[in-house]
Amino acid sequence: MAAKLTTSAIHKAVFTILVITSQFLSSQTKKKDSVQEESIKGINLYKKNFKEILPAQTLQGEQLERLNSHSVADALRYFSGVQIKDYGGIGGLKTINVRSLGSQHVGVFYDGIQLGNAQNGLVDLGRYSLDDLEEISLYNGQKSEIFQPAKDFGSSGSIYLQPKTPVFKGTRKTNLVIRAKSASIDLFNPSLRLEQKISDRVSASVSAEFMQSDGIYRFRYAKKYPDGKQAYDTIAKRQDSDIKAKRFETSLNGTLNNGSWNIRGYGYISDRGMPAPIVNGRFGGRGARLSDENYFVQANLRKKLFPKFETQLKAKFAYDYTHFMDTVRSQLIIRTDNTYIQRELYLSSSNIYSITPNWDVSLSGDFQYNNLDADLDNFSYPTRYTTLVALATTYQWNRFKILGSLLGTFTFEEVRKNKRPGDSREWTPAVFMSYQPEIIPELTLRAFYKRIFRLPTFNDLYYTNIGNTYLKPEFTNQYDVGFTYQKNYKNRFFTSFYAKVDGYYNKVQDKIIAAPNGSMFRWLMMNLGLVEIIGADVNVQAEMQLGKVKLRPLLSYTYQSARDMTDPEDTFYKNQIPYTPWHSGSFSLMTDYKDWSFNYSAMYVGKRYDVNQDNIQYNYVQPWYTHDLSVQKKFNWVNHQFKVSLEMNNIFNQYYDVVINYPMPGRNFKLILNFTL
Repeated sequence: MAAKLTTSAIHKAVFTILVITSQFLSSQTKKKDSVQEESIKGINLYKKNFKEILPAQTLQGEQLERLNSHSVADALRYFSGVQIKDYGGIGGLKTINVRSLGSQHVGVFYDGIQLGNAQNGLVDLGRYSLDDLEEISLYNGQKSEIFQPAKDFGSSGSIYLQPKTPVFKGTRKTNLVIRAKSASIDLFNPSLRLEQKISDRVSASVSAEFMQSDGIYRFRYAKKYPDGKQAYDTIAKRQDSDIKAKRFETSLNGTLNNGSWNIRGYGYISDRGMPAPIVNGRFGGRGARLSDENYFVQANLRKKLFPKFETQLKAKFAYDYTHFMDTVRSQLIIRTDNTYIQRELYLSSSNIYSITPNWDVSLSGDFQYNNLDADLDNFSYPTRYTTLVALATTYQWNRFKILGSLLGTFTFEEVRKNKRPGDSREWTPAVFMSYQPEIIPELTLRAFYKRIFRLPTFNDLYYTNIGNTYLKPEFTNQYDVGFTYQKNYKNRFFTSFYAKVDGYYNKVQDKIIAAPNGSMFRWLMMNLGLVEIIGADVNVQAEMQLGKVKLRPLLSYTYQSARDMTDPEDTFYKNQIPYTPWHSGSFSLMTDYKDWSFNYSAMYVGKRYDVNQDNIQYNYVQPWYTHDLSVQKKFNWVNHQFKVSLEMNNIFNQYYDVVINYPMPGRNFKLILNFTL
């Protein structure tokens, strides 16, 4: 009871801080500060309060449009250190794993607030279109900004999805973009985005998208017996990856004296097939069905109250409905037909104070409420209350920069049935440093250490016949050293060069795994794993000008040795963990000539082993590669821009699996029409 009261008191204290900060902010809104600011047509652009230490991997603007990518998951494949799990086709689940730490350790933030999934900790990146995104950024460790919510300090790696902000040129007050996409996989995908300037300080945007596809595509599938004899080798059609989805989004953006605010609403509704694995020579449509509805409303208010003090409030409410019907199991045992409903409430207050021009400190407090309903037998109906407090500072001394943070996480859970887990109280530190040598100003050396953890998800703890309420958090320790070299040239041909190289060592403790409990149909979640990861990431970019032709090559490469160090008695002790290749990388070349744009990209993933863990020939997964081409042409029609794009993906018709037994499409084509009013 004492623990419960202590946790409740913490929740009340944080909520009180949020209310007091909000009232104080309201009372100060009309006060003007004598601070330096840049103003463009009434919109204030403030200099950042943080000192950038760790550079992000970033794709933005036209880069996103030209990488032959349909969703966020497709675009992230071009970052180093990333593994995407793609279960096939447009409707298949797509998740991300950064530096082999696990998908649940990656925080995905949309317009500055994290996308949550307390049920299983996964964010399906296939749901998020690139049409409305301005930028995608990937940070290892965390964003090197201290003026942010406490939740932003709580992941081993972070992905930031930044939606487009309305920009109006000249006297324009309305922007309208209409797109239509069609592909050889029977894709019908229209979308529109409308932006309206309401006043010099307020603008609004509305976007909507519809996507439909039967998901049918041809693939080649071969299987060999352990003795090397051919079991089968056939060409078949994927039948269970259809999708019908609707996305709609609206935002209202405004500026204040020395501040800004925005409100955003988002909705996604889909009915799709979840592809089944190709096993025992069966290729028919046997996949599961998934119907889901996802909605959220979020708001952000940022205000500089005094020349040295700035505050920020964030709030969000999310509602997720999922109906899952597993037709694969229905053929063998019993029909799986379940409904899940998640609710999330999130409040945050962030505050930063500049002690000197080179020394900033921040204090952030977050509160989050999650609950889960399901129609499972003997379900626990859990509710989780989470309070986070983050204290951080950043200091710059000449060419040396340092950032330190300490995150406190406090959770309390309630259940209607069964046993609830114990309360969780954890403090986790992080330190980031960078140095810029005076003799080589283009070079920046850096290093960081971070300890963080992920809580067991509701499925880990409560899923019927699987959950284990005694699970401990899964901890990671990250060590990283690297450098960045960036230089601009006055040479007419070679204009700029950028290189980013990192070496890292990660250690995952108390890894949560599933193990059989008496039979293959009864499993138990437990803390067993210890994984050690040694890796290197390389990113190289350049810009060249050859007459009227602009060339932009981009290269990324990743090496990873991720070994299971759990038990010396295991046959897979010190083996590479499942689905982690030793070598992977990508290359892209963007070319511009007048109104024409050309893009070539190649992706390579080296040898891996599947989920059976033992690194033996039977579990070997073939390396795969793809080559993509696209061409774009811009036209001006009655003072409006019209753009046509033609893409050819997997041009050599490579048949491959990202996840074993989930074949990916072969050669396919896409046509995109884009009209800007």
